[in-house]
Amino acid sequence: MSEFFHEGSRQLQDRFETRPMADRLVEAIVSNKISPEDKAFIEEQNMFFFATVDGEGRPNCSYKGGSVGLVRVIDEQTLAFPLYDGSGMYLSAGNVLVNPHVGLLFVDFQRQARLRLNGSVFILEDDPLMNHWPEAQMVLRVTVREMFPNCPRYIHKMALVEESAFVPKEHCETPAPAWKRLEAVADVLPPRDAHLAGNDQDAAAALNRN
Repeated sequence: MSEFFHEGSRQLQDRFETRPMADRLVEAIVSNKISPEDKAFIEEQNMFFFATVDGEGRPNCSYKGGSVGLVRVIDEQTLAFPLYDGSGMYLSAGNVLVNPHVGLLFVDFQRQARLRLNGSVFILEDDPLMNHWPEAQMVLRVTVREMFPNCPRYIHKMALVEESAFVPKEHCETPAPAWKRLEAVADVLPPRDAHLAGNDQDAAAALNRN
């Protein structure tokens, strides 16, 4: 495993006298392999936070949600997840094309537990896992550099009330988001969505309901 801490981390560790503890934690909990327990935790989640960086080092953090099994562990150093239809800006996916370094944060709000994973992304053309997730536009695979559990003391305990109706499912038509029916985007929708152009009043009402 490469050097875990950089000069900035070391500067603050020395200021607050935590360097020995930080080094001990790296020895105890940081790994570059996904354990069976980590695999089970990851694959039980229906969401995670995904941090990417552009070519100039500017970060972007996004929320990725779906059904349980959104992320699939391929082997002890690789996991994969789908990119679904979104805003069409491709901020996260665009970033990984110019800078493969990423961070993933998994949080289980019911059990108040979390897992951090850092690594690099690659995208395969015609990835064989495309059929694993209905309506996936592409599959992103992450090679683990380091991963570790994180202190849960500040995780709020929350329960899932309802899964989003927009999560793609097999043999089920996924509804279109209301914003795609707004007049503001009606003339710039991609061909696959052109039929969604509607009136602002109906779209605004749908947005308020959501």
